[in-house]
Amino acid sequence: MKKTSESALKVAEFLLQVKAIKLQPNDPFVWASGWKSPIYCDNRVTLSFPQVRTYIRQQFVSLINESFGKPDVIAGVATGGIAQGALVAQEMGLPFVYIRSEAKKHGLTNMIEGVVEKGQSVVVIEDLVSTGGSSLKAVEALREVGCDVKGMAAIFTYGFSVAEENFKKAKCKLVTLSNYETLIAQALESNYVTEDDLATLKLWRENPSQWKK
Repeated sequence: MKKTSESALKVAEFLLQVKAIKLQPNDPFVWASGWKSPIYCDNRVTLSFPQVRTYIRQQFVSLINESFGKPDVIAGVATGGIAQGALVAQEMGLPFVYIRSEAKKHGLTNMIEGVVEKGQSVVVIEDLVSTGGSSLKAVEALREVGCDVKGMAAIFTYGFSVAEENFKKAKCKLVTLSNYETLIAQALESNYVTEDDLATLKLWRENPSQWKK
């Protein structure tokens, strides 16, 4: 399920406005994976803008209630999902935990930080989904301690087919506030990109790992 187009467009508009998402079809970024990309996304930037932060928090709560109902616990994926998840948990009056990318190598060697109990229902918050690999590690960690993971809610997804396959394989429902198609439509509408840029952006999404090689 995708958030209604009006709010998805509004989220996309905000992400472009505050430069949480940058589009540079003619001057590509290089991701940590080595992929060249005409888009770079850092949704942590939204935390610096109260109006944007509030809107995203409210849309998260609405989306969670519509898609999953009220869970027992909200969990954030480190690092981008921690602040977003804490804001959502506060708004919903729910406990909050966060999941590390890997277990601590000292102390209690926790991977999950906070209190969560076997049998509790959990919705996981993520800021961005690309392939879904790191996001689904968090889901796996919660399931390993006996939690009932209702699904994951994220601000943005690139909509890669590999991510869809990974979430399907993990039997984890993913819902997002906005997505790649909505973003480039909004970017064109607001003259952030041209029609020529649009063709490049669509081509990249078809085979991102091989683009510009």
